[in-house]
Amino acid sequence: MTPEELERKKKKEEKAKEKELKKLKAAEKAAKFKQQQQQSDSSSASKKKKNSSRRDASVADDNPLDYEDPPTPFGQKKLLSSQMAKQYNPTVVEKSWYAWWEKSGYFVADANSSKPPFAIVLPPPNVTGALHIGHALTAAVEDTIIRFKRMSGFNALWVPGVVVEKKLMRDHHLTRHDLGREKFVSEVWKWKDAYGGTILKQLRRLGASLDWSRECFTMDDKRSRAVTEEFNRLYKEGLIYRDIRLINWDCTLRTAISDVEVDYVDIKERKLQTVPGNKEPVEFGVLTSFAYPLEGDLGEIVVATTRLETMLGDTAVAIHPDDPRYSHLHGKFAIHPFNGRKLPIICDAILVDPNFGTGAVKITPAHDPNDFEVGKRHDLEFINIFTDDGRINSLGSEFAGMPRFEAREAVKEALLKKGLYRGAKNNEMRLGFSSRSNDVVEPMIKPQWFVNCQSMAKQALEVAMDGEIPRLEFIPKQYLAEWKRFSCPLFALYKFVKTETSPLYSLFTCYLTTCIVIALIWLENIRDWCISRQLWWGHRIPAWYVTLDEDEMKEIGSYHDHWVVARKEEDALAEASQKFSGKKFQMIQDPDVLDTWFSAGLFPLSVLGWPDDTDDLRAFYPTSVLETGHDILFFWVARMVMLGIKLGGDVPFRKVYLHPMIRDAHGRKMSKSLGNVVDPLEVINGVSLEGLHKRLEEGNLDPKELDVAKAGQKLDFPNGIAECGADALRFALVSYTAQSDKINLDILRVVGYRQWCNKLWNAVRFAMSKLDTDYTPPLTLLLEAMPSSCKWILSVLNKAIFKTVSAMNSYEFSDAASTVYSWWQYQFCDVFIEAIKPYFSGDGPTFAAERSSAQDTLWVCLDNGLRLLHPLMPFVTEELWQRLPPARGHTRKESIMISEYPKVEDAWKNEEVEYEMDLVESTVKCLRSLRAKVLGKQKNERLPAFAFCLNEDISKVITSYQLEILTLATLSTMKVLLSEKDAPPAGCAFENVNENLAVYLQAEGKVDAEAELEKMRSKMDEIQKCTYDLHYVPDKSVVINLQECSSLQQEKLEKMINVSGYKEKVPSHIQDENAEKLTKLFQEMEFFKKESERLEAEKSTKL
Repeated sequence: MTPEELERKKKKEEKAKEKELKKLKAAEKAAKFKQQQQQSDSSSASKKKKNSSRRDASVADDNPLDYEDPPTPFGQKKLLSSQMAKQYNPTVVEKSWYAWWEKSGYFVADANSSKPPFAIVLPPPNVTGALHIGHALTAAVEDTIIRFKRMSGFNALWVPGVVVEKKLMRDHHLTRHDLGREKFVSEVWKWKDAYGGTILKQLRRLGASLDWSRECFTMDDKRSRAVTEEFNRLYKEGLIYRDIRLINWDCTLRTAISDVEVDYVDIKERKLQTVPGNKEPVEFGVLTSFAYPLEGDLGEIVVATTRLETMLGDTAVAIHPDDPRYSHLHGKFAIHPFNGRKLPIICDAILVDPNFGTGAVKITPAHDPNDFEVGKRHDLEFINIFTDDGRINSLGSEFAGMPRFEAREAVKEALLKKGLYRGAKNNEMRLGFSSRSNDVVEPMIKPQWFVNCQSMAKQALEVAMDGEIPRLEFIPKQYLAEWKRFSCPLFALYKFVKTETSPLYSLFTCYLTTCIVIALIWLENIRDWCISRQLWWGHRIPAWYVTLDEDEMKEIGSYHDHWVVARKEEDALAEASQKFSGKKFQMIQDPDVLDTWFSAGLFPLSVLGWPDDTDDLRAFYPTSVLETGHDILFFWVARMVMLGIKLGGDVPFRKVYLHPMIRDAHGRKMSKSLGNVVDPLEVINGVSLEGLHKRLEEGNLDPKELDVAKAGQKLDFPNGIAECGADALRFALVSYTAQSDKINLDILRVVGYRQWCNKLWNAVRFAMSKLDTDYTPPLTLLLEAMPSSCKWILSVLNKAIFKTVSAMNSYEFSDAASTVYSWWQYQFCDVFIEAIKPYFSGDGPTFAAERSSAQDTLWVCLDNGLRLLHPLMPFVTEELWQRLPPARGHTRKESIMISEYPKVEDAWKNEEVEYEMDLVESTVKCLRSLRAKVLGKQKNERLPAFAFCLNEDISKVITSYQLEILTLATLSTMKVLLSEKDAPPAGCAFENVNENLAVYLQAEGKVDAEAELEKMRSKMDEIQKCTYDLHYVPDKSVVINLQECSSLQQEKLEKMINVSGYKEKVPSHIQDENAEKLTKLFQEMEFFKKESERLEAEKSTKL
C-alpha cells in the first residue's frame, strides 16, 4: 500500500474508533438512566404507600415560619426566610428592597466620578397628582435604561423633578378670584406640602431608581432663579417682546393657554356638549346662515358661521376678487343689524373659496385665527366682544352681560325677528377644549408676552442633521424624518403641491405619513410663543410696568415701551429711573405668570444648577437621552432643544427616545367616561370589580356617563384585576414598546407575566434545591468535561447576552425583553432544567461527574440570567440573586443592581452543540405531539420510540443525545433505525422531523392505522402544493425524483421553467435555495410514501 493509502486507512480506523467510543458513551449513559429508572420503578409502589404518611409527617415537621420573611427594619437589607416560599407572591417579594437601595445610596451619582457619565432627566409629573399609566410607562422605560447603564459601568444619574400644575386649583375648589393673590399662593404651598409626595411614593413603588438627593421642584428657589435668568437673557437679546395678538383663552380659568394645552375633538354632526359654567348643554356641529343687509338698498349678502355670537364682533365681509356674483359689490358696505356698524366688502383670494357655501365670509379679526390675518392684511378694526369669563362685553349692544353660549341663542332669535336668519345645517368641525378646565377654548386678542422662535427653531432643526454623526439623534428613526422636514427642501415641495389642484398632490400625500404632514403644517404655521398666563400660580414674570404721572392712560400695559425687565425689583427700579430720568412714576410688577412650558423647556439645564457653573452641569450636560411620548415632540422637546442650544451652548440631550401612546386593549383612547382608564397601582396591588366601580363613583361623572363607564369596566374586567406586582407591569409595558406609535394595553398580558414570575421563582427554587448547602461555585468552568446539555445552555445564554446588550444599547427594549424571556422560558426552564433532572435522581456515583457540572452550570445560569433580567424586573431578581451562594474566592457586590451586567464569553460559544440540540428539540417536539395524540390525558405513561435516520451524522446526534430525548419526551426506550430493514414494529404512530429523520412512537392498540394513512395523504398533498410554488432547477437527483411525481405536477413545473424565463431572470442564489427546498420536499415525499406503504401493509395484516 502507498503511504497515502496507509494514512487514509489509519484515519478511517481512528474515525471508526471515535464513532464506537461515542456509541459506548451513549449506551453507558442510557444504561445508567435505565438502571436508575428501574430502581425508581421498583420502589415506586412502596413509595406510593408511604407517600400519604410522609406527607402527613412533612406537614407536621414543616415549620410555616421557615417560609416567611422575618420583619425587616425600614432601610435595612431585607431579611429572607430560611426556605423559599412555594409560590411567588409579588407583595412579599417587592417589600423592603427599595428602601434599602435608597438608603444605601445606590441611586446617587457622583459628579466627580471617573466613570463615563450617563444622565436622564425625568419629565416632571404633577407632584400632587396620581400616577397614571403614561407615567408608569415612562418610569419603566427610563429605569430599564438607567439600571442597565449603571450595571454597565456608567456614572448613571436619573434626576427627579416635579411640577405643581394649575389644575389642582380646579380639583380642590381653590380660585384666585375668591382668595386674593397672597392667600391663594399660600394655600397652594400648603396643599403641596401636605400631598406633594403622592406621586413620588408611587414612583418608588414602581422601583424607579431616581437620585432623590437631587430632587427638585419647578417652583423652588433655584429653579425660580434660573427661569428669571432665562427671561432676562432672552429679553435682552430681543427674543422676548410684548404685543397684542390672538391667543387661546380659557374662560373658566381666565387665562391664556398654549397650543399644547388645547385638545381637539372632531364633531361629525349636530351634538349637545356639556360646557363648564353653562346650565344647559350647548349645540355644536351646526353651520348657521344669516344675511347682512347691504348699504344703499343693494339687497343682502349671506354668510355662515359655527359661532353665531361672534357676529357681534364682525368688522368686514370677504369675497373672492374673481367671483362674478359679487363683482358689483367691490368697495361697497354691509350694515350690521344690531349696532349699525358699516362692514366693508373686501376682496381676499387667500381666505375665500368661491366654491364653498355662498362664497362670502364674515370676518371677526379679534376672535378667529384666519380672520386675524385677514384683519392685518386689510387694516381692519379689531373688536373684542368677550369679557375674561366669557360673557358679552359692553360692545355687544343689547346682548351685553350674557354668557357667550346664551348669547348664541339670543342672537339667533333676534335675527329671526329681523327676518335675517337663513337656517342651519349639520357641519363637520373640530372643537378645541382646554385640557385644564375642559372649557371650549375661545380665540381672543390680548396683550401678552411672546418669544420669537424663528432663529432658535432654525438651530434646533439643524442639529439633527450635522454630518454623519448628528448632535441630536431620534429613536425610533422615523421621527428623525419628521424633524428633518422642518428645514429640508422637501418643505418647499410640500408648499408647492399641498393644493389638490397640483398634479403631484396625490403622489406626495401617499408618500408622507400623517405625522410628517402634521410636522410640516406645524412648521408652516409656526407662530411666536405666547408665554404669559393670567394666573397666580407659577413663575411670576420678571417685568415691571412704569406708570408716569403724565400718562393719559393709567391701566397697566397701556404703553408697550413702559416695561422694564430685571432680575430683582431693585434692579428694575434702577433701570426705570435711568429710562425715565427726571420723571415721576410708579412701578408695579406684572401680575401674570409664565407658561409651564417656559420653565419646563429649561429643565435639563436648571436641574443641573444652571445658570451657575456647577459640578453637575460640567459632568452631566448635555444629558444622554430624553425619554417621553411622541405626542409632544414639537411642543416640549423642540422648545427644550431651542432653549438648551441658546442658553446652554449645546443640545440638552444627545438622543430623544419617543415611546408609544397607551390605549386600551381595543385601541381606544383611555377615558374616565369609557371606564377604561388603568391605574398602575390597581394593576400592581390588584382590585375587585367593585373597587373599580368605587373609583368611578368617587369621580365627577354624570349618572349616564357613570353607567356607561361601569358597563365598560364589567366587560373588560369582569373579575377585577389580579394582583400583578410592579415587576410584571414594568416588563409588560417595556415589551409593548415595539407597537408602532400606540400601545393597546391588555391587562391579561400583564397577568401572564405575573404568572411567568411564578415560573421563574419555581425554576430558581428547583435549582437551589440541587445546590447543596455547602456548595461553592467555581471561579471558572471546565467546559470540556461537561455534558452536552450544559455546553448548550451556556452557548445559548451567551447568545442571549449578546442580543440583549445589543438591543439595550440600540434602545430596542421590546427586543431585549423578548430575548431574556425566551432564554429563561424556552431554553432554561423548558429544556435545560428538564434535561438535567436524571443527574439528580439519586446521590450515588452513577452521574456524579454530570451532577457536579450541572450544579456549576445551574449557578452560572442563575447568576447571569438574573443580572440579565434585572433592569426589567428589579425586585424579583434582587430577591432571587441574594439567595445564590457567592463564587469561591470572589467578593460579590452587596446588591444585584450595582453588580456587573453580563458580558459575552467567547469560550461558551458552541455552534455545533447548538445545532445538535436544535435537532434534539425538533425530535422531542414531534414525539410529544405523537404522545398527545395517542395517549390523551395519560401523559405520564412512558412509551418506546424509534428514530429512522437516513443520514449518519443525524444518527450520531440522536444516539449521543438519547438520555436527553428519553427525558424530555418521557420515553421508556429509544432505538435508532439505520436502514429500511430495521422497520419499526406494528402499532406505531409516525411523524417526520425533517428530510433525514422520522420518529415512531409505539402504542399498541392506540394507533388508528386509517387515521395515520389519512395523515400521510394530507402531508403528501401539502408537499405537492409546495412544489408548485417553487421553480424547478436542473439537478440530477431532483430529475430522478421528479419522475415519481404526478404527471400534473411535472407538467406544471416544466411549464413554469419554459415560460417564465426562470433561469435567466431569477438570481442564482435564489435558484440554489429553491433547488435545496425541492430536494428536501422530494426526500420527505419518499418518507411519506414508504410510511404509507407500511401502514397499508399493517392495515391488510389486521384485516
